[in-house]
Amino acid sequence: MKPAWLMTAVLVAAIGLAACGDSSTGVKAAKKADGKSWEGAGPTFAASGWKVGDKASWEEQIRTRAQNQNDYARAK
Repeated sequence: MKPAWLMTAVLVAAIGLAACGDSSTGVKAAKKADGKSWEGAGPTFAASGWKVGDKASWEEQIRTRAQNQNDYARAK
């Protein structure tokens, strides 16, 4: 007969491994097509100087944000 602590350890290990299983919930997310980046956020989330739907102003805003994060450009 096996000791009680060994059987308890095996039982705990079996329960622990059963909890690690990946079960499907059956819910499938609807796929959403990506839109254009410059047509994104509403005016609430728009940075100043960016007009929603205007590709040129969006590209300028991205360029400005990248330069603000560029340590070489900021050191001058």
